[in-house]
Amino acid sequence: MKATTKAGDKFVDAFLEMMAAERGAAHNSIAAYQRDLNDYLAFLTASKKQFENASREDVRAYLAHLDSLGLATATVSRRLSALRQWHRFLLGEGVLNDDPTRVVEAPKLRRSLPSVLSADQVKSLLAAAEQRAASAKGQKRFKAMRLLCLMELLAATGLRVSELVGLPLASAPRMDPFLVIRGKGGRERIVPVSARALGVVSDYVECLKQIFDPLPKWLFPSHGQSGALTRQHFALELKSLAIESGINADLVSPHVLRHAFASELLAKGADLRAVQQILGHADISTTQIYTHVQPERLKSAVRRFHPLAKKS
Repeated sequence: MKATTKAGDKFVDAFLEMMAAERGAAHNSIAAYQRDLNDYLAFLTASKKQFENASREDVRAYLAHLDSLGLATATVSRRLSALRQWHRFLLGEGVLNDDPTRVVEAPKLRRSLPSVLSADQVKSLLAAAEQRAASAKGQKRFKAMRLLCLMELLAATGLRVSELVGLPLASAPRMDPFLVIRGKGGRERIVPVSARALGVVSDYVECLKQIFDPLPKWLFPSHGQSGALTRQHFALELKSLAIESGINADLVSPHVLRHAFASELLAKGADLRAVQQILGHADISTTQIYTHVQPERLKSAVRRFHPLAKKS
């Protein structure tokens, strides 16, 4: 659809100028706002309504229209967010006396459960990486050792793949079994590293010393432009390990291994807040989703601690 209301177009343009000049919105964001607002104005025009007298019922009707088109819940929520910001702008400019989006609820996002590998599948992947490192010769040995170190650290810490491949060599843990990670939003956290992973890191660093002079900046160097291994390259190597291990490669990714790490901690009784801290989640609700894939653990907790669940 395309809006035909010239007054509406004028105020959309003014809003976009404000977003660019005062809030530094990116070009792609400005283009998305424009598409969303034009679509809303076109809907109002087709309904023989003007934006100046649109009601909450009109906004709800627009959201229902989007839902009938089969748009994803996240897309509908984004469009409502654009409408809210535009109407607040119009209120501030004195164009409107009321905000019809003020009490309109956003559609609830349906968060999908994470894909999780079993502990045995993770062990199989690690065993395949270990076998590669043990049998590789010459130049292939470095790549095999690098992959083994990546796998051991990811399985032991649950780092985000961007955090993992972006580790500087100086951060490699030696005797101190901790990593200091700067995650999303620049937030720092301390992540413990297992003795097994520490041993693999130590062997890998010795391998680096034999190959590089001077030593590289990154713990996982490559010949790419950045000098560090890319997320995509690691994901491809991980899928090849899955094939060697007899696991469906489509089910395996660095993020799935992060899920497996979190689920294993919770299955063994780890505190939810501690897991949140290790994973670097800003909101515990993000961590809480892992409890949804632990039905036996939850039932066990009820049986153990709820007085009415115990047999007399």
